[in-house]
Formats: sequence, structure tokens, C-alpha cells
Amino acid sequence: MKVTLTRRDKIFLLIFFVVYAVVLIFEVPSVQLPEGIGERWIVDLIPSWGIMGRVNPMTVIMTWGIIVIILGFTLPIARNFKVVPNRKQAFLEYILNYIYQSTQDMITQENLVRPVFSIAATLFMFIVVSNVLTAFPGVQIVPTSQGLKVSLFTDTWYAPTSDLNTNATYAVMVLILSHVFGIKAKGFKKWLKGWFEPTPLMFPLNLIGELAKPISHSLRLFGNIMGGGILVLIVSYLIKYAFLPVFLWGFFGVFVGIIQAMVFSLLAIAYISAQVEEG
Repeated sequence: MKVTLTRRDKIFLLIFFVVYAVVLIFEVPSVQLPEGIGERWIVDLIPSWGIMGRVNPMTVIMTWGIIVIILGFTLPIARNFKVVPNRKQAFLEYILNYIYQSTQDMITQENLVRPVFSIAATLFMFIVVSNVLTAFPGVQIVPTSQGLKVSLFTDTWYAPTSDLNTNATYAVMVLILSHVFGIKAKGFKKWLKGWFEPTPLMFPLNLIGELAKPISHSLRLFGNIMGGGILVLIVSYLIKYAFLPVFLWGFFGVFVGIIQAMVFSLLAIAYISAQVEEG
């Protein structure tokens, strides 16, 4: 597609870039790497419990905020469901249909397709909204040597998926549900027998393999979201916040965020499928 610029457009762009370059030259010496990168606002609710008694208030606040966003988007569509969908309904149907088709392809037992789909779709919707928020400037609260620092629209929104506790919780939940579905599909005796196949000597390896699933499942998402955010800040500092940060925020927040949400959901389906298959 050929883009044609008028003389007025060219003059406007020229003035814009000249002003941008002048401001950039004068601001470069004052650009500093933000303090508190990678730090989290942690509150000890029950000090005697150690790490089990700690909570990240931003994770809790943003989690409830994302739930409100999802309900605000989906409830009006569900209440006014139309045979001929509008854009919002068509967009939601496209996403859910892809997840449902993926579930049907991996789950052989028809009676389990619907509940597994519900789990995968819920995980995808929460994770994708959480990840995409990191592409937009918002509110961040990080601990510094002077105390808590609140940044308004100088950093991206805080993503609950950048907290390993959130991802680990979902990964452990998927592990537990996979075995619940496995027991339901194969029966308790056959499920128990699967731990000792092909020989009883394989039980330790089978156990380690199952315990490794939630670790890799959670760390993959955490590493991409948390690592991506830190990488954006570091690269932005190195090039003194010129042009690249906007692209990086969009790349890691939207593109990588959507891909990782889909990968997490598909892996959840795959782990459940591995347990319900007839051995």
C-alpha cells in the first residue's frame, strides 16, 4: 500500500522530529535507570509464617482489577447474545472457538471437553489481559531506599503474571485438576497403576516428571513477562528513551503476552489430556 503525504503533512513531521531531537539532546544527560527494578512491594501479614505469610498488594489489586475488566467485557455480550454477532461478540467467539477446537483435538472423552475448555478459556482470558496491560503506561509501586515509590504513567501497568506466586498457583491448580480428571476418566486403580508403569522402578521418575510440570509451566510465563519488563527498562536506559521503548512495550506486552497466554492455556489442556488418555 502506497502512502501519500501532503506538503502540510511533511512540514508537520519535519517540525515534530526537529523538536523531538532537540528535547532528546537536552534530556539525555538527565536520564537515569529507575531505582527498584525487579523489586516488589511485599507486606508481611503474618511474620511468623515466613514467606507463606507475605503478600504483594499490587498483585492482589491488579488481579481484582483484571477480573472486573473481564466481567465488564464479557457480561454485556452474554446478556445480549445475538445470532448475528457484533464486533465484540465476534472477536470473543473467535478466541473461544479456537480454544474449544484445541480442547476437542486433545481431549478424547467428549464428556470432559466442556469442563477442560472452561478451565483453559478462563486461564487464557485472565493471563492475556494481564500480559497486554504491560504494553500501556500505568501505575507502578516499587520499594526504594527512600520507601515506596509511586510512578504514574512513566512505567507500564503492573502485571500479576510477573509475580511467580500467581503463575505457580495456576500451574499447581492445573496439575491437581489433571489428576482429578485422570481419576474420573480411568478410575482410581488404573490411575494409581499409571505411576508404576512401565515398571515399578519408574515410580521415582514418574513422580519427578509430574512435579516438574508446574515448575516449568509457571517459570516459562514468569520469565517472559518479568524478564521482558526488565529488558525494556534496561534497553530504554541504554538508548536514553529515544524511539525503541514504545516498540518494545508493544512487542512484549501485546505480541509476546498473547503468545504466552495461549501457550500456558494449551499446555494446561495438554497436561490434562495426558492424564485422561486410556493407558
